[in-house]
Amino acid sequence: MIEYFQSLNAGDSQQTAQHFAAYGELHPPFQGAIVGVEAIQAYLEAEAQGLTCFPEQATVQTAGDGCQLVQVRGHVKTPYFSVPVTWTFNLNAQAQIERVEIRLLASPEQLLELQQFS
Repeated sequence: MIEYFQSLNAGDSQQTAQHFAAYGELHPPFQGAIVGVEAIQAYLEAEAQGLTCFPEQATVQTAGDGCQLVQVRGHVKTPYFSVPVTWTFNLNAQAQIERVEIRLLASPEQLLELQQFS
């Protein structure tokens, strides 16, 4: 997961997208699923520039088949706002991201304010 956040923070959308399985899914706040490496890369190029992620705490659960569920708490800073976030990663046995869901941990009022930036 460290490499994912490093490439994302560096603005390297191509490298960040390569952490996903071919059928991987990115579930950003306020939007539907972005599916596939190319679509994820295009989304990151359009939407994630100027974004800095600060992962702070992670928990990992490993299944018998080698798949992992990784939940990371932290915060995201953009030019417009900073907000606490959780990322929930589903990794396959090859440590590729099959799915990541990003949830903003903000009050309803804060979420309404943030929605104007999405």
